[in-house]
Amino acid sequence: MLAEAAPFRVAFTTLGCKLNQYESNELQSLLEGEGFQAVPFDEPAHLYVINTCTVTSGADYSDRQMIRRAIAQNPKAVVVVTGCYAQTNPEAVAAIPGVDYILGNQEKYEFVELVTSLRKQARPLVAVGEIAKARTIPILPVKKFAGLTRAFIKIQDGCQHRCAFCIVPYARGGSRSQHPEVVLNQAREIVEAGYREVVLTGVDMGHYGWDMIPRTTLAALLRQMMDIPGLRRIRLSSILPKYFTDELIEIITGSPKICHHLHIPLQSGSDPILRAMRRPYTVGMYCRLVERLASALPDLGLGADVIVGFPGESDGDFDATYQLVEELPFSYLHVFPYSARRGTEAAHLPNPVPPGLIRARAKRLRTLTQAKNLAFRQRFVGKRVEVLVLESRDKATGLLSGLTDNYVEVLFSGGNDLMRRYLAVGVTDAAPDRTMGELVDAM
Repeated sequence: MLAEAAPFRVAFTTLGCKLNQYESNELQSLLEGEGFQAVPFDEPAHLYVINTCTVTSGADYSDRQMIRRAIAQNPKAVVVVTGCYAQTNPEAVAAIPGVDYILGNQEKYEFVELVTSLRKQARPLVAVGEIAKARTIPILPVKKFAGLTRAFIKIQDGCQHRCAFCIVPYARGGSRSQHPEVVLNQAREIVEAGYREVVLTGVDMGHYGWDMIPRTTLAALLRQMMDIPGLRRIRLSSILPKYFTDELIEIITGSPKICHHLHIPLQSGSDPILRAMRRPYTVGMYCRLVERLASALPDLGLGADVIVGFPGESDGDFDATYQLVEELPFSYLHVFPYSARRGTEAAHLPNPVPPGLIRARAKRLRTLTQAKNLAFRQRFVGKRVEVLVLESRDKATGLLSGLTDNYVEVLFSGGNDLMRRYLAVGVTDAAPDRTMGELVDAM
């Protein structure tokens, strides 16, 4: 039995989105409550937990790499694989020698109950249920976020859309929301634990509350959160354009607590490609929304996802995307070369784009994105900004790192006593790889 080893050392590694990171923190916090000692993933442990992603074929490859790495580090350790890759392709995970447990996205919450009986298996024990039947989000309040200055709250899980390229609904199930009072209680407890910035996260977060009786909205939840004493910043994860109601726009642009940082997925700047992707918006709708937000928030940090090389994407379609990215005030972009996902509609579409052309287009778009990101950060040189100092120093320079509300990371000199505090920093320089500043005063 694993429980016979002492001290019990557990190592986590998390691939993919902020939601995965939050869920790993949930599990780690619960294990620490059971007496386990959390250690870095590259250190010897009795138990390795790999929380996987499957958004692209590249993510699947990284998942397998990390699983094999854990097994190689300690062949006698118990290896647990969970997350989206485990949910959608447990057979592929089970084929890796050395894996002991494979847990689906709902079954991962039974993990802690299994801890005392975890042991090496002759063949993997697979517990992966039908995620489509999930109707609730388990309540596992987390008050400590290892190595993080900001706290996360999962307010929603799953997705009711069926975009042609996306495997996520099959990995996460249908959209379901956490009850507002649960979210508010978690936020209050997090503030009491010393965190001042909360990141709200979910798979399709803009859909929050639509599945509840009585129905509520993300805007209504945010209005309630405004009244929590001591909560200084609320940062929002990705939200689809269709969910930006007048009420939501009003609270985002009018509240000093909502970070001036939004991530609004784009995927393509071509309407024919958006239709083929089954995206619930048009280019015109996207542009009108961004123009409205940027007009109200001149310092808005705006990010987006773009898929390059979707089946049928012509030179004209890509040029339309490139031109749109060039014109809109993006501060960063996540560029994904298209890769077919088993079980999705797009995997069977005609007119695939050659891999070499996909790589060339992705390179062009990333080069443009780097230039736009630098131009955005250069706008703040010579200005004073408020930053939340992170708990870890910048690895390359050893300097303190502070995050602005519009998602600019500023490096500056200072002692460890400044970590997790809000400070005023003067931005002195913006280079391609970093933004530099000088401490002005504590706030």
